[in-house]
Amino acid sequence: MYCFLSRFAKAYAQELHAWIYFTDKPNVTASIASPQSILTQKAIQRKARHGIAIDDRDVPVNQSYVAQIQSQPGITYKTQSKWFNCVHVTGLETDINALTTFSFVSSVDFADPTKMAQINNHNKFVQTTMPPLTYGNALNQINMIGLNDLHDSGHTGTGVTIAVTDSGFPNVDTNPAFNQLRNNNGIAGGYDFVAGDNSYYGDHFHGARVLSIMAAHEAGNYEGSAPDAQYYLFRTEDVATETPVELSYWVAAAERADSLGVDVINVSLGYLGFDNPAESLSYTDLDGQTAFISRGANVAFEKGLFVVVSAGNSGTSTSHPYISAPADADGAFSIGSVTATEQLSNFSSIGPTFDNRLKPNVVAQGSSTALFTENGALVSGSGTSYSAPLISGAIACLIQAYPNVTPLQIKNTVEQSADNFMTPNNQFGYGIPDFGAVFQILSTIQLEGLELNHYINGSKQFVIDLPQKHPAVKARLYNLMGQCVWNGMLENEKPLDLNSFNSGIYIFHIEDMNRSIKVVF
Repeated sequence: MYCFLSRFAKAYAQELHAWIYFTDKPNVTASIASPQSILTQKAIQRKARHGIAIDDRDVPVNQSYVAQIQSQPGITYKTQSKWFNCVHVTGLETDINALTTFSFVSSVDFADPTKMAQINNHNKFVQTTMPPLTYGNALNQINMIGLNDLHDSGHTGTGVTIAVTDSGFPNVDTNPAFNQLRNNNGIAGGYDFVAGDNSYYGDHFHGARVLSIMAAHEAGNYEGSAPDAQYYLFRTEDVATETPVELSYWVAAAERADSLGVDVINVSLGYLGFDNPAESLSYTDLDGQTAFISRGANVAFEKGLFVVVSAGNSGTSTSHPYISAPADADGAFSIGSVTATEQLSNFSSIGPTFDNRLKPNVVAQGSSTALFTENGALVSGSGTSYSAPLISGAIACLIQAYPNVTPLQIKNTVEQSADNFMTPNNQFGYGIPDFGAVFQILSTIQLEGLELNHYINGSKQFVIDLPQKHPAVKARLYNLMGQCVWNGMLENEKPLDLNSFNSGIYIFHIEDMNRSIKVVF
């Protein structure tokens, strides 16, 4: 008992983590008027495609404020956030509170909110390395989510950028599994936010394995979920410790991703417990609005990035089987795990969030997922860390196919395609998505500007108003399994009886006009 209390007291003598918020930013109006001074052209174009305004959150933090904070005795600067106009520091409570004397400091937010929740999160990766796989074992994880349909149609992520935020990427610059990626200049860059330098080809192996699920290629043996996408590699996780600064490192990486024009962020990380239990998150914090990293995920989504997050690996916990942060964020597309036979993985964290929102959003294969190690061995591993990159890559393939469709439209459509959409729950979420069906559904959204007038009348009959030059058209009706359930001619304003079909979501593909229409009845 004495030893426990002594160690407990020592932990509280350690430095605290805090966010220091500033009152203003310099040159906001001028920066927004000249966005090329603060964003890359790709970022500007992505925002324009999705109708997302450039605002004061895109303007960098006042660096003179940062310098003054850095110069204060007892204060250690960690990183900064332009989205929240703040810096993350560590120090003793008295030294941090002294920063409030600066006129440009609007508030201080300590990571320790006096909560004492102690949740062990040291096993957050939950990885099980197995013997080398037999030929083609990646096929199941790709086919399960219908991603093969997108690949077969030529959509493998070309022209789309994914940021991978993780614990390190050792040997990615030499690993044979990434030969094709390197030869195609698929690594756009990276940064180590923990060390504050460009040495991202090192540290913990987890990020390299996560990347392989998306980007690896071995002829005849393996294909990642988005082998032709471009990737930024951002180290935000320090496996040696567990402290709140990692939340800020992630937000800094998300901001960097936004400024670079990244389309998708993969987050195979989750946070609950910290080395100082007083700074830990509790279930009440998992409302999508409290944890700094979850708030950052929400802003990233608002900025037009698609944020894919592992749900977590706490499913077997008796004290906290729930998701972690930032999976609780409304802007996070949270991914649970199923086995190769589509059963729920026992480790997969469940919902709901504290404010009773459904989580996870969907699931993919996270048990015995085929991947490459940092040494180039083809093995399998388990964890929601490995189901998330399957979905991230699939989203990238969709964006390649439909670059003008918004992240919200993609999110909603992927959920609609899932096999549990009509009866969602907090274990599977909406279930296993079908990206082949999503590909069909999004074709209707992509062409909304050329919409053909149509409706379902009270007798469950489909009626279409065709242009004069098309009195009748050849069409096919597909269900969400991709099965053709009807084909024939659609005539202008002539009702087509749908009573023989089960209610649900269907796609009319009008072959004569190369158009698709989503119908719900």
